[in-house]
Amino acid sequence: MRHNTRKRSKTTVRAVGAAVALALGAGGLVAANIYASADETGASKSSGQNQALAAGSSTIDCPDVGQQLKAVPAQARSQVDKELALLDKQVSEAYQRLSTSQRAIQQDANFAQNAIVGPLKDKRKATIDRIVIAIGRVAAKPQGLEALAPCTLRATGGQPAAGQPSGQPASGQPTAGQGGGNGDAGQAGNGPVAADFVDITKVRANVSTPRRSAKASKGVFATKCGVNANKLYNSDNVIVAPGVTNGAHHMHDYVGNQDNDAFTSDQDFANAKTSCQNQGDKSSYYWPVLRLQDGTKEFDAALQGGGAEGNTGRILTAKKATLDFVGSPRGKVVAMPKFLRIITGDAKALTNGTANANASWSCTGFENKVQLKDKYPLCPSGSDVVRTFKFQSCWDGKNIDSANHRTHVAFADANGNCAAGFKAIPQLVQRLVYDVDAPSLKDNGKTRPFFSLDGFPEQEHKPVTDHGDFINVFDGRVTNKMVQCINTGRRCS
Repeated sequence: MRHNTRKRSKTTVRAVGAAVALALGAGGLVAANIYASADETGASKSSGQNQALAAGSSTIDCPDVGQQLKAVPAQARSQVDKELALLDKQVSEAYQRLSTSQRAIQQDANFAQNAIVGPLKDKRKATIDRIVIAIGRVAAKPQGLEALAPCTLRATGGQPAAGQPSGQPASGQPTAGQGGGNGDAGQAGNGPVAADFVDITKVRANVSTPRRSAKASKGVFATKCGVNANKLYNSDNVIVAPGVTNGAHHMHDYVGNQDNDAFTSDQDFANAKTSCQNQGDKSSYYWPVLRLQDGTKEFDAALQGGGAEGNTGRILTAKKATLDFVGSPRGKVVAMPKFLRIITGDAKALTNGTANANASWSCTGFENKVQLKDKYPLCPSGSDVVRTFKFQSCWDGKNIDSANHRTHVAFADANGNCAAGFKAIPQLVQRLVYDVDAPSLKDNGKTRPFFSLDGFPEQEHKPVTDHGDFINVFDGRVTNKMVQCINTGRRCS
């Protein structure tokens, strides 16, 4: 599958660079404490439900249209990608309004439904209709997508600190424009909260090692590409939203290929420079940045993808990043096709559910015992925070991408076998290590600040939304070396 080959004047954001003008305004988000559920139509809902939602943080929950598209004809792909990106923008804007409508919601229990969720449904319906029409021009129209237009409001479990008035950020720290010494400390009110963290020393061991057969490919091919010391950042995502600026709505770290933004073509990737030691690896490896909520005004504090969408605080660079390609426990692997795209994890797992939530959190010294999906780890003194991404290791043998960016690849089953029609490929295992202190939970991060992921604003920086992206741009010589190394049980780099 080819992607948009039209190049723009580069606006890839570096720490000293400029980015696009704001669409949502520069004001920080505040906690969305609401009194009405999304499907409420006045007094039909009990006041108990209203108060339950009002007691904590709430978010906008919309069905993920992109995940339901199993096939999109190439002729319709560009328009469909842009319409899907527009759906994300609509949700982001609705969440922004929800977050800044506290007084109106307190005065009118139907305000959220009538002024935010209802209009959002209308916008989504029009956008979904355009997707259906675009596909229908060249193939059979997809059925049932209109049912995905409505969204709901739901509580996320974040509770205000004791004695803290409703509407104050759950982090207990002032948002932009509120003053209070710490400036933009905290995620501008939309997370994280103390309940998102857990002391890893108190978590029961949950890691098991699958058995390898006698035919397993036991080798490891390691590529060294640095930790983004070049400070290459942007809030695009060329896999999910090619041709759309700020398609991710959160900032990414990039290592490997140094020419990755929304408009990068396969040819651009092939011609670009790389941060990898092996110049035959021009692959692109990227992930959401991790931030410390210490009040730092980063370069993107007033930009889309940054502070304007709730992604605030100091960007933390990993102290170490390892990129290992490993074999199959059941047999030999075949080479990945050039320009294969793989996404592991789900940036919308808070609202989508955890079916695709594959990234893990742990601490050095605990990785072989405990891996967390839905909590940030509190690591003991001398231990560092670790993010691990295991990518899909089975490929359909034909496609470098798919309409929902998932069905062309898959994970092996519990025994390590690929499904019928799929072939085992080298599995990328990505590990990021961060030197960051465990935050102080009793005072909501005032003594030692919270850390958290960048993410779509309505996902409230939950750890379960962590994810990684990979585009294979190895040259043929290195690809062959990788497969031989893995299949013969060696360790190579």
